[in-house]
This record gives sequence, structure tokens and C-alpha cells, in this order.
Amino acid sequence: MIEQQLLDSVIHATEEKGLDEALIAYLRSQHPGVHFTCCSDDDIAANARAVVEREAFAVYLVNSNSHCSVLTNDLNAASGIVLAYVAEV
Repeated sequence: MIEQQLLDSVIHATEEKGLDEALIAYLRSQHPGVHFTCCSDDDIAANARAVVEREAFAVYLVNSNSHCSVLTNDLNAASGIVLAYVAEV
């Protein structure tokens, strides 16, 4: 389960620090037990819906409860967060 407060904190940190590997390492150190992934928004399935979209990044939730990880928009089912950078056009 990902709490709204955690999601808000991750969004704020990403807006403040910028999305890079240093941020992912920071988030992992601050929130042990939560899986964080960074990728390009282009790597996310076209039909997936971000839970948050900003100009420079999008946030997706991951449910890893079964043997395969899947994207979800359900905070109660989520076990991880994907931060996807949006390429400048």
C-alpha cells in the first residue's frame, strides 16, 4: 500500500530535486520497503494512466503482489512507484 502522504512527498521531492538516479537513491534510502523505478515515459505502455502528470515527469504505481508486476492506479494495491521522465519535444 502506498499512502497518499508518501506519494505527495515523492512528487514534491521530484519537483524540487529533479528526476535522476540521485533522486531515486535518495527516495530508496528514505522509504525502505518501497520499490522505486525510473524510466522514460515512452517506455510505459500507451494505455497506462499516470496517477500524476507534470511537464517533466509522470508518476505510475506498481502492484507486485502477484508473481508479475503490473501498473495500477489503486494506492491500496500499490507496492512501488515508477517515476517516468518526459522527454522534451
